Amino acid sequence: MTSAGPLAGVRVIEAGQLLAGPFAATLMADQGADVIKVEAPGTGDPMRQWGRTDGTSLWWPVVGRNKRTVTLNLREEEGQELFLQLVAKSDVIVENFRAGTFEKWNLSYERLREVNPGIILVRVTGYGQTGPYAARAGYGSIGEAMGGLRYILGDPDRQPSRAGISIGDSLAAMHATVGALSALHHRDATGEGQVVDASIYESVLAMMESLVTEWDQAGYQRERTGAILPNVAPSNVYPTRDDQLILIAANQDSVSSRLFAMMGHPEWSEPGHAYSTHVGRGRDQAHLDELISEWTATIDAAELLDLMDAGGVPAGRIYKAADMLADPHFKARDSIVQVPDQTFGTLKMQNVVPKLSATPGSIRWTGADLGQFNDQVYGELLGLSPERRAELSEAGII
Repeated sequence: MTSAGPLAGVRVIEAGQLLAGPFAATLMADQGADVIKVEAPGTGDPMRQWGRTDGTSLWWPVVGRNKRTVTLNLREEEGQELFLQLVAKSDVIVENFRAGTFEKWNLSYERLREVNPGIILVRVTGYGQTGPYAARAGYGSIGEAMGGLRYILGDPDRQPSRAGISIGDSLAAMHATVGALSALHHRDATGEGQVVDASIYESVLAMMESLVTEWDQAGYQRERTGAILPNVAPSNVYPTRDDQLILIAANQDSVSSRLFAMMGHPEWSEPGHAYSTHVGRGRDQAHLDELISEWTATIDAAELLDLMDAGGVPAGRIYKAADMLADPHFKARDSIVQVPDQTFGTLKMQNVVPKLSATPGSIRWTGADLGQFNDQVYGELLGLSPERRAELSEAGII
């Protein structure tokens, strides 16, 4: 359980639930931070019930990994006082309740700063801490919609689609983590803490490339385009003889010329031909994709991938979990690792990203039981006696 990661020595209190705030804490825990996850007594994070199989969550072991779980009732004054004791011994707080909730619990940033002037408060919400929507409830899906992602996601002949994962929450978590690390750097230089205000909709908006600028300057609105990137060709999913789907990305001039040579049409790359330029290929994108599909459909997937590799054309299968587990590159890089778990014995899950050469992060344990670290945190860290801990438990504080 001892961490040698780059954030070893940094203590984070996670007072959040579901995904956006907790995933930010997971990212820091993976890199060695001591994350103490605070949950309501008796109920805990709803993620403990999500992603179930045979009545037991398979999502919680992943999102809850590397965290010391404690129970604490933040709605009661005694619970708030205990929380402040933890704050005094910590560096970062991550919370993702609706804006104003911490203030309602007498845990405003001003009060937190009184007990620890260097504390960094990371606040993850749907709409941010200011503005007319600040007090609204906000989920990742709404942030994806307002941030511009949902409108352009999916096929053009149907309603906007979902990404298949909670991408809005994850993006907010990643931006919150960048903010926390930036604030830690500033604090190390000045001794000053600060508030990191990470909203879901702005975290999505930040990833929208030039969407807003294109509308502002050219009146151009990006639309749903399915598997293709409009006017960038060839770059699509193509069929194979054995009914597999291979994604080929050969949109650069030099790469497309290598693909055309493999297809037996080197003349398509010669000057003057419509497919010799980026603009020309984009203009005839649909027809070009048809021609490539006719060719790939005569070749088995494994052979096609070998051809692409030998010819220097980026290509790959569209993986599912089983493909990832069987892939030699995943194995060589330990992209997926098998880790001990107190419920399942062992579990396979994605490894820590990114990989650091000198101080790599690690998965030290999977999601712990509700309140599993109460005695360790309240006894060893805060110095509460067994009798006092028993009193607090009886009163519903921990």
